[in-house]
Amino acid sequence: MTKSDLVVKLASSAASVGKAAWNACAKSEGVSDPHPFTRYEFFEALEQSGSATSRTGWRPCHLTIERDGAIQGLLPLYLKSHSQGEYVFDWAWADAFERAGGEYYPKLQASVPFTPVTGRRLLISSAHRGAREQIQQELLSAAILAVEQLGTSSLHITFLTEEEWHAAAGSGFLQRADQQFHWHNRGYASFDDLLADLSSSKRKNLRKERAAVFSEGVQFEWLSGREITEAHWDRFFAFYMDTGGRKWEHPYLTRGFFSRVGESMGDQILLILAKRAGRYIAGALNFSGESVLFGRNWGATEFIPFLHFETCYYQAIEYAIAHGFSRVEAGAQGEHKLLRGYMPAPTYSAHYIAHPGFRRAVAEYLAAERPAVAENMEALAEHGPYRKR
Repeated sequence: MTKSDLVVKLASSAASVGKAAWNACAKSEGVSDPHPFTRYEFFEALEQSGSATSRTGWRPCHLTIERDGAIQGLLPLYLKSHSQGEYVFDWAWADAFERAGGEYYPKLQASVPFTPVTGRRLLISSAHRGAREQIQQELLSAAILAVEQLGTSSLHITFLTEEEWHAAAGSGFLQRADQQFHWHNRGYASFDDLLADLSSSKRKNLRKERAAVFSEGVQFEWLSGREITEAHWDRFFAFYMDTGGRKWEHPYLTRGFFSRVGESMGDQILLILAKRAGRYIAGALNFSGESVLFGRNWGATEFIPFLHFETCYYQAIEYAIAHGFSRVEAGAQGEHKLLRGYMPAPTYSAHYIAHPGFRRAVAEYLAAERPAVAENMEALAEHGPYRKR
Protein backbone atom coordinates (compact mmCIF):
# COMPACT_ATOMS: atom_id res chain seq x y z
CA MET A 1 0.00 0.00 0.00
CA THR A 2 1.44 3.37 -0.95
CA LYS A 3 0.38 7.00 -0.78
CA SER A 4 2.74 9.61 -2.24
CA ASP A 5 6.04 9.12 -0.37
CA LEU A 6 4.34 7.06 2.36
CA VAL A 7 4.85 3.29 2.37
CA VAL A 8 2.55 1.11 4.47
CA LYS A 9 3.49 -2.48 5.27
CA LEU A 10 2.07 -5.37 7.27
CA ALA A 11 4.84 -7.28 9.03
CA SER A 12 4.41 -11.00 9.74
CA SER A 13 6.14 -10.78 13.13
CA ALA A 14 7.71 -8.37 15.57
CA ALA A 15 11.06 -9.79 14.44
CA SER A 16 10.26 -8.64 10.89
CA VAL A 17 9.94 -5.07 12.16
CA GLY A 18 13.15 -5.40 14.13
CA LYS A 19 14.10 -4.54 17.70
CA ALA A 20 15.71 -1.17 17.00
CA ALA A 21 12.88 0.17 14.82
CA TRP A 22 10.18 -1.15 17.15
CA ASN A 23 11.69 0.26 20.32
CA ALA A 24 12.40 3.61 18.65
CA CYS A 25 8.61 3.87 18.28
CA ALA A 26 7.79 2.35 21.68
CA LYS A 27 10.13 4.51 23.77
CA SER A 28 8.44 7.20 25.87
CA GLU A 29 10.07 10.61 26.05
CA GLY A 30 11.87 11.47 29.28
CA VAL A 31 11.20 8.07 30.88
CA SER A 32 14.04 5.87 32.09
CA ASP A 33 11.83 2.83 32.76
CA PRO A 34 9.83 2.20 29.56
CA HIS A 35 6.28 0.89 29.48
CA PRO A 36 6.82 -2.89 29.50
CA PHE A 37 3.94 -3.74 27.18
CA THR A 38 4.94 -1.61 24.23
CA ARG A 39 8.50 -2.97 24.11
CA TYR A 40 9.68 -5.22 21.29
CA GLU A 41 10.93 -7.74 23.84
CA PHE A 42 7.42 -8.44 25.15
CA PHE A 43 5.91 -9.00 21.69
CA GLU A 44 8.89 -11.06 20.58
CA ALA A 45 8.51 -13.32 23.62
CA LEU A 46 4.80 -13.81 22.92
CA GLU A 47 5.34 -14.67 19.28
CA GLN A 48 8.53 -16.72 19.44
CA SER A 49 7.22 -18.78 22.36
CA GLY A 50 4.16 -19.84 20.39
CA SER A 51 1.75 -17.93 22.63
CA ALA A 52 0.54 -15.40 20.02
CA THR A 53 0.72 -17.05 16.59
CA SER A 54 -1.52 -18.08 13.73
CA ARG A 55 -1.95 -21.47 15.41
CA THR A 56 -3.43 -19.85 18.53
CA GLY A 57 -5.63 -17.48 16.52
CA TRP A 58 -3.28 -14.48 16.81
CA ARG A 59 -1.67 -14.01 13.40
CA PRO A 60 0.80 -11.08 13.60
CA CYS A 61 0.40 -8.43 10.90
CA HIS A 62 1.94 -5.38 12.54
CA LEU A 63 1.26 -2.22 10.55
CA THR A 64 4.16 0.13 9.85
CA ILE A 65 4.42 3.36 7.91
CA GLU A 66 7.71 4.36 6.35
CA ARG A 67 9.28 7.30 4.56
CA ASP A 68 12.69 7.13 2.93
CA GLY A 69 13.10 3.60 4.25
CA ALA A 70 12.65 4.58 7.90
CA ILE A 71 9.75 3.44 10.06
CA GLN A 72 7.93 6.47 11.45
CA GLY A 73 4.87 4.81 12.97
CA LEU A 74 3.81 1.38 14.20
CA LEU A 75 0.48 -0.18 15.15
CA PRO A 76 0.82 -3.62 16.83
CA LEU A 77 -1.78 -5.61 14.94
CA TYR A 78 -3.11 -9.17 14.80
CA LEU A 79 -5.51 -11.01 12.52
CA LYS A 80 -7.87 -12.82 14.90
CA SER A 81 -10.07 -15.87 14.36
CA HIS A 82 -11.75 -15.55 17.79
CA SER A 83 -12.23 -13.03 20.61
CA GLN A 84 -10.28 -14.74 23.38
CA GLY A 85 -7.54 -13.08 25.40
CA GLU A 86 -8.70 -9.52 24.70
CA TYR A 87 -10.62 -8.41 27.85
CA VAL A 88 -12.86 -6.05 25.85
CA PHE A 89 -15.72 -8.38 25.19
CA ASP A 90 -17.34 -8.37 21.74
CA TRP A 91 -18.83 -11.87 21.68
CA ALA A 92 -22.34 -10.39 21.64
CA TRP A 93 -21.40 -8.31 18.59
CA ALA A 94 -20.02 -11.40 16.84
CA ASP A 95 -23.15 -13.39 17.64
CA ALA A 96 -25.49 -10.63 16.41
CA PHE A 97 -23.56 -10.11 13.16
CA GLU A 98 -23.42 -13.82 12.39
CA ARG A 99 -27.12 -14.35 13.17
CA ALA A 100 -27.81 -11.59 10.65
CA GLY A 101 -25.88 -13.56 8.03
CA GLY A 102 -22.47 -11.87 8.30
CA GLU A 103 -19.03 -13.27 9.12
CA TYR A 104 -17.45 -11.52 12.11
CA TYR A 105 -14.18 -13.47 11.93
CA PRO A 106 -11.53 -12.87 10.91
CA LYS A 107 -11.15 -9.44 12.47
CA LEU A 108 -8.18 -7.18 13.14
CA GLN A 109 -7.08 -6.56 16.72
CA ALA A 110 -4.64 -3.79 17.65
CA SER A 111 -3.58 -4.71 21.14
CA VAL A 112 -1.05 -6.40 23.37
CA PRO A 113 -2.15 -10.05 23.45
CA PHE A 114 -3.54 -11.28 26.78
CA THR A 115 -2.70 -7.95 28.44
CA PRO A 116 -5.48 -5.61 29.61
CA VAL A 117 -3.17 -2.69 30.32
CA THR A 118 -3.58 0.85 29.01
CA GLY A 119 -0.70 2.11 26.90
CA ARG A 120 0.09 3.77 23.60
CA ARG A 121 -1.02 1.83 20.55
CA LEU A 122 -0.21 4.42 17.86
CA LEU A 123 3.55 4.22 18.30
CA ILE A 124 5.54 7.09 16.80
CA SER A 125 9.29 7.04 16.21
CA SER A 126 11.16 9.31 18.60
CA ALA A 127 12.77 11.05 15.61
CA HIS A 128 9.38 12.07 14.18
CA ARG A 129 7.28 13.07 17.19
CA GLY A 130 7.09 16.60 15.90
CA ALA A 131 4.66 15.22 13.32
CA ARG A 132 2.80 13.13 15.91
CA GLU A 133 -0.76 14.07 14.96
CA GLN A 134 -0.12 13.56 11.24
CA ILE A 135 1.47 10.14 11.76
CA GLN A 136 -1.33 9.08 14.12
CA GLN A 137 -3.89 9.87 11.44
CA GLU A 138 -1.82 8.07 8.82
CA LEU A 139 -1.70 4.97 11.01
CA LEU A 140 -5.45 5.07 11.58
CA SER A 141 -6.20 5.60 7.88
CA ALA A 142 -3.84 2.79 6.91
CA ALA A 143 -5.48 0.47 9.46
CA ILE A 144 -8.92 1.15 7.95
CA LEU A 145 -7.49 0.43 4.51
CA ALA A 146 -6.13 -2.87 5.89
CA VAL A 147 -9.67 -3.83 6.96
CA GLU A 148 -10.86 -3.31 3.40
CA GLN A 149 -7.94 -5.03 1.67
CA LEU A 150 -7.88 -8.04 4.01
CA GLY A 151 -11.66 -8.39 3.89
CA THR A 152 -12.14 -8.42 7.67
CA SER A 153 -15.31 -7.37 9.44
CA SER A 154 -13.73 -4.89 11.79
CA LEU A 155 -10.72 -3.42 13.59
CA HIS A 156 -10.52 -3.08 17.38
CA ILE A 157 -7.89 -0.95 19.15
CA THR A 158 -8.06 -1.84 22.81
CA PHE A 159 -6.60 -0.26 25.97
CA LEU A 160 -5.30 2.74 24.08
CA THR A 161 -4.70 6.08 25.81
CA GLU A 162 -7.47 8.66 26.16
CA GLU A 163 -5.66 10.99 23.75
CA GLU A 164 -5.44 8.25 21.12
CA TRP A 165 -9.10 7.37 21.77
CA HIS A 166 -10.17 10.86 20.76
CA ALA A 167 -7.84 10.80 17.74
CA ALA A 168 -9.41 7.52 16.60
CA ALA A 169 -12.90 9.01 16.92
CA GLY A 170 -11.82 11.76 14.54
CA SER A 171 -10.97 9.04 11.99
CA GLY A 172 -14.37 7.38 12.16
CA PHE A 173 -13.81 4.85 14.93
CA LEU A 174 -16.55 4.16 17.48
CA GLN A 175 -15.68 4.90 21.09
CA ARG A 176 -16.12 2.45 23.94
CA ALA A 177 -15.29 2.92 27.63
CA ASP A 178 -14.92 0.51 30.52
CA GLN A 179 -13.26 0.44 33.94
CA GLN A 180 -10.52 -1.21 35.94
CA PHE A 181 -9.36 -0.77 39.52
CA HIS A 182 -6.02 0.86 40.33
CA TRP A 183 -4.30 1.60 43.63
CA HIS A 184 -2.74 5.07 43.95
CA ASN A 185 0.17 5.87 46.24
CA ARG A 186 -0.77 8.94 48.24
CA GLY A 187 2.75 9.38 49.56
CA TYR A 188 2.61 6.46 51.99
CA ALA A 189 5.76 5.51 53.86
CA SER A 190 4.40 2.12 54.93
CA PHE A 191 1.40 -0.18 54.64
CA ASP A 192 0.32 1.07 58.06
CA ASP A 193 0.07 4.57 56.57
CA LEU A 194 -2.33 3.16 53.98
CA LEU A 195 -4.38 1.44 56.67
CA ALA A 196 -4.66 4.71 58.57
CA ASP A 197 -6.13 6.29 55.43
CA LEU A 198 -8.97 3.74 55.27
CA SER A 199 -12.32 3.87 57.00
CA SER A 200 -12.48 1.87 60.22
CA SER A 201 -14.48 -1.06 58.80
CA LYS A 202 -12.25 -1.42 55.73
CA ARG A 203 -9.11 -1.18 57.84
CA LYS A 204 -10.34 -4.03 60.05
CA ASN A 205 -11.19 -6.11 56.98
CA LEU A 206 -7.70 -5.77 55.48
CA ARG A 207 -6.03 -6.62 58.75
CA LYS A 208 -8.26 -9.66 59.16
CA GLU A 209 -7.51 -10.94 55.67
CA ARG A 210 -3.76 -10.47 56.00
CA ALA A 211 -3.68 -12.08 59.44
CA ALA A 212 -5.58 -15.10 58.12
CA VAL A 213 -2.87 -15.74 55.50
CA PHE A 214 0.10 -15.27 57.80
CA SER A 215 -1.51 -17.42 60.51
CA GLU A 216 -1.20 -20.32 58.04
CA GLY A 217 2.57 -19.91 58.08
CA VAL A 218 2.79 -18.34 54.62
CA GLN A 219 5.88 -16.28 53.79
CA PHE A 220 6.59 -14.23 50.67
CA GLU A 221 9.59 -13.65 48.43
CA TRP A 222 10.06 -10.77 45.99
CA LEU A 223 12.28 -11.75 43.06
CA SER A 224 13.53 -9.68 40.11
CA GLY A 225 16.10 -9.92 37.32
CA ARG A 226 18.76 -12.59 37.76
CA GLU A 227 17.24 -13.64 41.09
CA ILE A 228 14.58 -15.48 39.07
CA THR A 229 15.85 -18.89 37.99
CA GLU A 230 14.37 -21.45 35.62
CA ALA A 231 13.32 -23.43 38.71
CA HIS A 232 11.29 -20.43 39.84
CA TRP A 233 9.65 -20.21 36.42
CA ASP A 234 8.87 -23.94 36.56
CA ARG A 235 7.03 -23.47 39.83
CA PHE A 236 5.21 -20.36 38.67
CA PHE A 237 4.14 -22.03 35.43
CA ALA A 238 2.65 -24.88 37.44
CA PHE A 239 0.62 -22.33 39.44
CA TYR A 240 -0.41 -20.53 36.26
CA MET A 241 -1.52 -23.72 34.51
CA ASP A 242 -3.43 -25.03 37.54
CA THR A 243 -5.39 -21.84 38.17
CA GLY A 244 -5.64 -20.78 34.51
CA GLY A 245 -6.79 -24.25 33.49
CA ARG A 246 -9.69 -24.08 35.92
CA LYS A 247 -10.58 -20.55 34.80
CA TRP A 248 -10.05 -20.66 31.00
CA GLU A 249 -9.56 -24.40 30.32
CA HIS A 250 -6.62 -23.59 28.00
CA PRO A 251 -4.25 -20.95 29.47
CA TYR A 252 -2.83 -18.60 26.88
CA LEU A 253 0.88 -18.45 27.69
CA THR A 254 3.40 -21.21 27.04
CA ARG A 255 6.21 -22.18 29.38
CA GLY A 256 8.70 -20.77 26.89
CA PHE A 257 7.17 -17.31 27.16
CA PHE A 258 8.22 -16.96 30.79
CA SER A 259 11.82 -17.97 30.10
CA ARG A 260 12.06 -15.58 27.16
CA VAL A 261 10.53 -12.60 28.92
CA GLY A 262 12.55 -13.33 32.05
CA GLU A 263 15.76 -13.26 30.03
CA SER A 264 14.98 -10.12 28.02
CA MET A 265 12.93 -8.08 30.53
CA GLY A 266 13.98 -9.39 33.94
CA ASP A 267 14.81 -5.92 35.20
CA GLN A 268 11.12 -5.00 34.76
CA ILE A 269 9.72 -8.13 36.36
CA LEU A 270 8.64 -8.69 39.94
CA LEU A 271 7.81 -12.30 40.76
CA ILE A 272 6.02 -12.63 44.09
CA LEU A 273 6.14 -16.19 45.44
CA ALA A 274 4.25 -17.54 48.45
CA LYS A 275 5.95 -20.27 50.45
CA ARG A 276 4.70 -22.50 53.26
CA ALA A 277 6.67 -25.17 55.12
CA GLY A 278 9.60 -24.60 52.75
CA ARG A 279 7.54 -25.19 49.60
CA TYR A 280 6.21 -22.70 47.06
CA ILE A 281 2.41 -22.78 46.87
CA ALA A 282 1.42 -19.66 44.86
CA GLY A 283 2.83 -16.81 42.81
CA ALA A 284 2.01 -13.56 41.05
CA LEU A 285 3.81 -12.11 38.04
CA ASN A 286 4.14 -8.32 37.84
CA PHE A 287 5.83 -5.96 35.40
CA SER A 288 7.01 -2.42 36.10
CA GLY A 289 7.44 0.70 34.02
CA GLU A 290 6.82 4.45 34.07
CA SER A 291 6.57 4.31 37.90
CA VAL A 292 3.68 1.83 37.72
CA LEU A 293 3.52 -1.80 38.88
CA PHE A 294 1.32 -3.93 36.62
CA GLY A 295 -0.12 -7.14 38.03
CA ARG A 296 -0.51 -9.72 35.27
CA ASN A 297 -0.76 -13.45 36.06
CA TRP A 298 -1.22 -15.48 39.19
CA GLY A 299 -1.79 -19.06 40.28
CA ALA A 300 -1.82 -21.35 43.29
CA THR A 301 -1.79 -25.07 43.99
CA GLU A 302 -3.18 -24.80 47.52
CA PHE A 303 -6.29 -23.06 48.76
CA ILE A 304 -5.84 -20.70 51.68
CA PRO A 305 -8.52 -18.08 52.38
CA PHE A 306 -7.46 -14.64 51.12
CA LEU A 307 -4.19 -15.95 49.63
CA HIS A 308 -5.11 -14.45 46.26
CA PHE A 309 -5.72 -11.02 47.77
CA GLU A 310 -2.47 -11.09 49.72
CA THR A 311 -0.30 -12.36 46.87
CA CYS A 312 -1.73 -10.16 44.12
CA TYR A 313 -2.97 -7.02 45.87
CA TYR A 314 -1.41 -6.45 49.29
CA GLN A 315 2.09 -7.66 48.43
CA ALA A 316 2.02 -5.50 45.29
CA ILE A 317 1.07 -2.47 47.39
CA GLU A 318 3.82 -3.26 49.92
CA TYR A 319 6.36 -3.44 47.10
CA ALA A 320 5.08 -0.26 45.45
CA ILE A 321 5.35 1.69 48.69
CA ALA A 322 8.84 0.34 49.41
CA HIS A 323 10.08 1.23 45.92
CA GLY A 324 8.27 4.52 45.36
CA PHE A 325 5.82 3.47 42.65
CA SER A 326 2.96 5.87 42.01
CA ARG A 327 0.34 3.28 41.10
CA VAL A 328 -0.53 -0.42 41.00
CA GLU A 329 -2.74 -1.69 38.19
CA ALA A 330 -4.16 -5.06 39.14
CA GLY A 331 -5.65 -6.16 35.82
CA ALA A 332 -9.11 -6.37 34.35
CA GLN A 333 -12.50 -6.27 36.05
CA GLY A 334 -13.05 -7.09 39.73
CA GLU A 335 -15.21 -4.84 41.90
CA HIS A 336 -13.93 -6.85 44.87
CA LYS A 337 -10.71 -4.82 44.51
CA LEU A 338 -12.56 -1.71 45.65
CA LEU A 339 -12.69 -2.95 49.26
CA ARG A 340 -8.95 -3.52 49.12
CA GLY A 341 -7.82 -0.01 48.26
CA TYR A 342 -8.13 -0.12 44.47
CA MET A 343 -10.28 2.63 42.97
CA PRO A 344 -12.14 2.69 39.62
CA ALA A 345 -10.23 4.03 36.63
CA PRO A 346 -11.44 4.39 33.01
CA THR A 347 -10.17 2.31 30.10
CA TYR A 348 -10.74 3.01 26.42
CA SER A 349 -11.15 1.13 23.15
CA ALA A 350 -11.88 2.22 19.57
CA HIS A 351 -13.73 0.15 16.98
CA TYR A 352 -14.04 0.38 13.22
CA ILE A 353 -16.95 -1.67 11.81
CA ALA A 354 -16.91 -2.10 8.04
CA HIS A 355 -20.60 -2.92 7.49
CA PRO A 356 -22.60 0.37 7.56
CA GLY A 357 -25.77 -1.10 9.07
CA PHE A 358 -23.92 -3.04 11.75
CA ARG A 359 -21.78 0.03 12.48
CA ARG A 360 -24.93 2.07 13.16
CA ALA A 361 -26.27 -0.62 15.51
CA VAL A 362 -23.00 -0.80 17.47
CA ALA A 363 -22.82 3.01 17.61
CA GLU A 364 -26.28 3.16 19.18
CA TYR A 365 -25.32 0.53 21.73
CA LEU A 366 -22.11 2.36 22.68
CA ALA A 367 -23.92 5.69 22.98
CA ALA A 368 -26.01 4.13 25.74
CA GLU A 369 -23.18 2.12 27.30
CA ARG A 370 -20.68 4.97 27.84
CA PRO A 371 -22.82 7.06 30.23
CA ALA A 372 -23.83 3.90 32.09
CA VAL A 373 -20.15 3.04 32.63
CA ALA A 374 -19.40 6.58 33.82
CA GLU A 375 -22.35 6.51 36.23
CA ASN A 376 -21.26 3.15 37.65
CA MET A 377 -17.71 4.41 38.18
CA GLU A 378 -18.99 7.44 40.03
CA ALA A 379 -21.21 5.31 42.26
CA LEU A 380 -18.35 2.93 43.05
CA ALA A 381 -16.01 5.79 43.90
CA GLU A 382 -18.59 7.10 46.38
CA HIS A 383 -18.38 3.76 48.20
CA GLY A 384 -14.59 3.59 48.21
CA PRO A 385 -12.67 2.38 51.27
CA TYR A 386 -10.91 5.65 52.09
CA ARG A 387 -11.81 8.12 54.80
CA LYS A 388 -13.19 11.36 53.45
CA ARG A 389 -10.46 13.98 53.25
